[in-house]
Amino acid sequence: MTSTFAPLTSAFAQAIISSDPSKDPVALDAARTAIIDFLGCAIAGAGDRTTGILADTVGANLPGEAILLGSSRRTDPLVAALVNGHAGHVLDYDDVHASVRGHPTTVIIPALLAFAAEREFSADALIASYIVGLEAMARLGLSLGSKHYENGFHATATLGTIGATAAIAHLTRASIDETAVALGLAATQSSGLRLQFGTDANPFHAGMAARSGLLSARMAAAGFGGAPDFLDNPVGFHSVYAFGAERPSAVTENWGSPWQIVTPGLTLKAYPCCTASHPVASLGIGLNREGLEADAIEYITFTYPPGADAALVVSKPGNGIEARFSPEYVFAAALIDGALRLDHFDERPVLPRLMDLARRAGRRHDETAPRMSSDPRTRFVIVDIVLRNGSAIQRRFDGLPGLSDPAEKFRDATARNPAFADVPSLVRTMSSTADLRQLLALLNQDAAQNPE
Repeated sequence: MTSTFAPLTSAFAQAIISSDPSKDPVALDAARTAIIDFLGCAIAGAGDRTTGILADTVGANLPGEAILLGSSRRTDPLVAALVNGHAGHVLDYDDVHASVRGHPTTVIIPALLAFAAEREFSADALIASYIVGLEAMARLGLSLGSKHYENGFHATATLGTIGATAAIAHLTRASIDETAVALGLAATQSSGLRLQFGTDANPFHAGMAARSGLLSARMAAAGFGGAPDFLDNPVGFHSVYAFGAERPSAVTENWGSPWQIVTPGLTLKAYPCCTASHPVASLGIGLNREGLEADAIEYITFTYPPGADAALVVSKPGNGIEARFSPEYVFAAALIDGALRLDHFDERPVLPRLMDLARRAGRRHDETAPRMSSDPRTRFVIVDIVLRNGSAIQRRFDGLPGLSDPAEKFRDATARNPAFADVPSLVRTMSSTADLRQLLALLNQDAAQNPE
């Protein structure tokens, strides 16, 4: 029943708790694929320097039964959600969703896995709740419009908190009133600024959102109160975060028809760097295969539609982490090396041989093109190359490249460690509570042990 006091918040809560994506085999298959992709990224990220710092700082030695991915340690569920969310995003290799303009799985799945330490539920329930959490995150993203991201918010964090809360509320069959309060508690913790891109704090946003989402759901379930009208209040979510570009009805419009995990669907990253740099990466690799040599290039110009390079905040990176957000460096690495690897984007200083070409690249915007939005058709990049012999090359990429099957990516990310070899096949078939317990046991192993 929808409340007349807060009709939009209540309708959003009702959609969350009453959804049943289990009847959509396409959505279920997409969810299993995304979970495999995420787990590979998180296991690889478990060994990152910053994951270790975060775990030690927030108290991973606290008692609890929640697993740390790629580690034999167990800890408090809130700590696990934070650390695992960070680990999943720390390499910038995890999936992205156009409606979110961010990374949903690295927020929602850590919250659900952490909650499994407190309550038994089936693998089927986890998958369904993940789909619903992503739906809530994506529909809310559509309702905000483009200014939220462009004005500096990191949607992985601001929307992820609410997506994770929605997933837990669906899982627990919370009431409409409880869900509305939980969503409000999540909304009041929505934070994260894009100015942190290229720093240790960027992946922290994902962990922060996972923890806050789990905390909000737990607090509401325990009777902790809060505003039940975060979408309806005059000083509510859209008023604060949309900057006048909101379309509130999009929150529930066409809910689950189709599911957002199906259309537009997730983009599984083929390269371990910012998604917005992937089109130039693919063009660079293609030109490498055509035999183009860096020494033959005088200058490179990247042309984007307005707003399309908002995430690409670095033009002159100093290290590999900053380089993830530099299309100039990404293109140079792709063209010269013919591939992009995790070691292109680690903490070491950028390579002079790649920076030499990156310094010869610049950007412009096609102001006649539609501003980039959640519609994939508005995303493109044109690469114009002037050669030293006076000739020119032009290439264009529309949309985003991505993977359909993350199996090889999972093997590479986990260093082909036999301890994790059975994870993808188990995720593909898991259904019961026992299956989920088995998955948790497999993931609760030290990634540093027994690599191939």
